[in-house]
Amino acid sequence: MTTTIKPAPVKKSISVSATPERAFAVFTQRFDAWWPRSHSIGDAPLKEAVIEGRVGGRWFGRLENGTDAQWGEVLAWEPPSRVLLAWRIGANWQYDPDLLTEVEVTFTPEAGGATRVELEHRHLERMGEGGEGMRASFESDGGWLGLLKLYAALLDAPS
Repeated sequence: MTTTIKPAPVKKSISVSATPERAFAVFTQRFDAWWPRSHSIGDAPLKEAVIEGRVGGRWFGRLENGTDAQWGEVLAWEPPSRVLLAWRIGANWQYDPDLLTEVEVTFTPEAGGATRVELEHRHLERMGEGGEGMRASFESDGGWLGLLKLYAALLDAPS
């Protein structure tokens, strides 16, 4: 018997014109340069988006009022091939330290110096009744694929 997880994980991928080393570095170290200001939680506008580059490092938004809005933390840090982030934002768009969904991003070399960037947001069923709505949000134009396109545009921008 096959078990189907509901809601299903969100899986998106994009090919970028960069080595895995550069693709990983831009995704993580230049996260603030491509993450949109509209994608944040908290009681003030987003000033800076941060991924601290180590296992246990925070994933958060620094807000214009000087506070930090936690989003989760780094569960695995394997440059240049993989980063695994805990997403602890619930269906109410609030930080929940007891919630654990995962965003895994892998960087795989392709022919011609390109890299396949694959993102999977899984364990949405842990969000309870709101999981399907969150999945729809992650699948929308402003969701994970839209974010990956912003990231790819930064990689393609002239230095």
